[in-house]
Amino acid sequence: MKCPRCDSQYIVKNGHTHTGKQSFKCRDCARQFVIAPRHQPISEDTRELIDRLLLEKISLAGIVRATGVSPRWLQYYVNKKLGAVKRQVEVKSKKKGKLTIQCDEMWSFVGDKGNKQWIWLAIDVLAKEIVGVYIGKRDEAGARGLWDSLPAVYRQCAVSYTDFWSAYGIVFSKKRHRAVGKDTGQKNYIERFNNTLRQRISRLGRKTLSFSKKISNHIGAILYFIHEYNASLSIT
Repeated sequence: MKCPRCDSQYIVKNGHTHTGKQSFKCRDCARQFVIAPRHQPISEDTRELIDRLLLEKISLAGIVRATGVSPRWLQYYVNKKLGAVKRQVEVKSKKKGKLTIQCDEMWSFVGDKGNKQWIWLAIDVLAKEIVGVYIGKRDEAGARGLWDSLPAVYRQCAVSYTDFWSAYGIVFSKKRHRAVGKDTGQKNYIERFNNTLRQRISRLGRKTLSFSKKISNHIGAILYFIHEYNASLSIT
């Protein structure tokens, strides 16, 4: 018998597990283990596959079926991963000058449909980058959150196209704010991205069983996708 960590043969018995299996302990590295464990360590390849599946419209139950991991382990992994996602979007450096952004807010919920969480977004028309994100209520505080999430160069220089929601007019620069209707085509890019989010993130479907139960996971899942989306723009 060898230690699964250090291959040492200096092994001693170490009681029993809660299921009655004999437990062993390595005297060299202190690793505790059982023979033929029921749950094997999750491989790095499986973890990478899960990371990719989290970017597609598939539920956690679907990921469990596709990868063979346990629901409990997957939930722990997802909580940890989404909790570590950066809450600020990373945007390529821009020089001061003519910049144009399109902004919109998209409905979502956490736990039940009574707990509405609006996703406020801003996209750079030329670069197609998502340059601002805020998740919260559909009120002046939400518009302020989106404005504050924009890099300084956009707050100073960008012309902003939005819908007629009154909170934009209160928060955004009046000189560079343009409220427009859908028929103008001045919000096509951001509305197309909203559709991309609904198609790629299962918890954003209007009729879904994959909704978020924790606000931290809800925010993390959205930003996880946006970070990957922005990063993919530099590749294509």
